[in-house]
Order: sequence, then structure tokens, then C-alpha cells
Amino acid sequence: MSLPAPFPEIARRVNNWGRWGADDERGTLNLITDAVVREAVAAVRTGRRIPLALPLRHGGVQSGFIPGRIDPLHTMVQINHETFGPGTVATSDDTVTMGLQAATHWDALSHVSHGGRIYNGRPATTITAHAGAQFSSVAAVEHVVSRGVLLDVARARGVDRLGGTHAVTPEDLDAAEEFGGVRVRAGDVVLVRTGQVQAVLAGDRQAYGYPSPGLSLRTPEWFHARDVAAVANDTLTFEIFPPEVEDLWLPVHALHLVEMGMLQGQNWDLEALSTACAEERRYSFLLTAAPEPFTGATGSPVAPVAVL
Repeated sequence: MSLPAPFPEIARRVNNWGRWGADDERGTLNLITDAVVREAVAAVRTGRRIPLALPLRHGGVQSGFIPGRIDPLHTMVQINHETFGPGTVATSDDTVTMGLQAATHWDALSHVSHGGRIYNGRPATTITAHAGAQFSSVAAVEHVVSRGVLLDVARARGVDRLGGTHAVTPEDLDAAEEFGGVRVRAGDVVLVRTGQVQAVLAGDRQAYGYPSPGLSLRTPEWFHARDVAAVANDTLTFEIFPPEVEDLWLPVHALHLVEMGMLQGQNWDLEALSTACAEERRYSFLLTAAPEPFTGATGSPVAPVAVL
């Protein structure tokens, strides 16, 4: 059964299947060319570095809504252990159990399916319990280094944080471009700030997750028209939640990941970046955001850094 309108019409307009070949697993990351990276490096002026990841810790952003997506459980397995005998160098080791999308992360293209398909028309059955994602796993991403652009929708609207029912529209994105004096171009990684992460930074996980501002169903066409390489924001659900259209759950996920093949990031802390960009009066920078290359995984933690 197909998803309700207007999803099918939008999906046809933004579909990138076959654009980079029938075997492609990287989608819009193909737009990050050597020339794009050289231009991204040229965006560095002061060398100021802004980390964008939330801490990986127990008691993080997860509230138990998604079964199995747990916050990190950190355990020491060795403490000052003299492996080679008394008086030798001692080491301490740790282990972690966690959901790969527990905190700041990228969703791989295989994270979402609809109609029995993932990106580039691959069968969703290629994701198995034993092997994970055989196509378009996060390991196919390899690297994300490009020009980053902060679209500070909250500041552009004159508020510190958008309301929980605010659906970010193409008009909001246009206004944030004008506010920042920047123009999104092909190969950019766009970071959309709503201010919603302030809730979890204050310790309120429930308010962080619901209700939440986020990208509207109209924004995928904006990103498609600009040939954006990837998009991340500072919310748990990425898109407006609850959804705009009744019973149409996670349509922006499906349009980005399945139809467009565009990497999507959630739970990014954009507060310090917002302050830095406002202070320096520029909203583009070098962004490094490579995921951990877990074979077969449908997502991965990431520790992004913006370099101004």
C-alpha cells in the first residue's frame, strides 16, 4: 500500500535512483567533489573549532520510546591492569553497549524503507538480522568533509527556540539564508537550528522529544533543488513531530534517505555554533563529520566539528 498524499508526488520529484549508477550506495554524498572540499577549506578564516556532538553518556537523549535504542552503558573491564606482570606498564580499558543512533548521529541510507525498498531501489530484505544492511550501510559513507552552512531558523525568526508545533518550511530556510548572508550550494552540508536541543541540555528528555519542531514535508524539494549533500539538525525526530499529515509518519525520513539518498543527522548540538556564527557574522565553515564505519549498520555516532 502506498503512503498517502502528498508523499507519492513529492517522492517522484526528488527521486535520485540511478543518478550515480545502479550500484551506487552513497547518494548525495557524491556531490561532495574535490572542488567542493577545496572551497570548504577556503571557508576557514580564524581556525575557531566548535564541537557539535552531545556527550555519549547514560541518561542521554533516549527515553525508551524506541525499543533497543539505549543510551550508552559504559563499563570498565580493566583498571590499572599490569598485563605483563608486576611493575610493568598498567592499562585501563572500557566497553560500551549503546544504540548506534542514541545521541549525535548520522542515519545511513538503509535506516528507512518504504514500499519494500531502500535507496536506489534495493530490496528492503537485503537488511538481515545476521548481516545487517548489505547495501548503503553507514560503512559506505566513509567520510564527510565539506562546507557546512548553518541555517539558524530560530535566530532568523527572532527567537531563541522554535515552538514545539513549528514546521520548518522552505520559506524559513530562505529567511535563514538571508539572515546569515549565505547561499546554500551544491555539495554543502546544511545544519538547521531550531533551538530544541536546549530542552535536553536542561535535562528534560520528554520535552525534547515531544512535541518537537522540525523539518516540514515541503523541505525535501528545497534541498533537492540546491543539491545538498546532507542535512542535520538539533532535534530527536528531525522532522516535525507529531506529523503534519495524519497517519503519515516519518515522511521526511523516507524522502531524504530512500528517495533522495541524502544522509540525515539528528541530536546535533548547534548552540555554541549559533553563538560563534553570530559573533563572527558568517554562517559557512569547514565541517568534518565522519561516522564510525560499522559494517552493516544503519546508523552511527558522529563527533562533528565546525572550523570557522
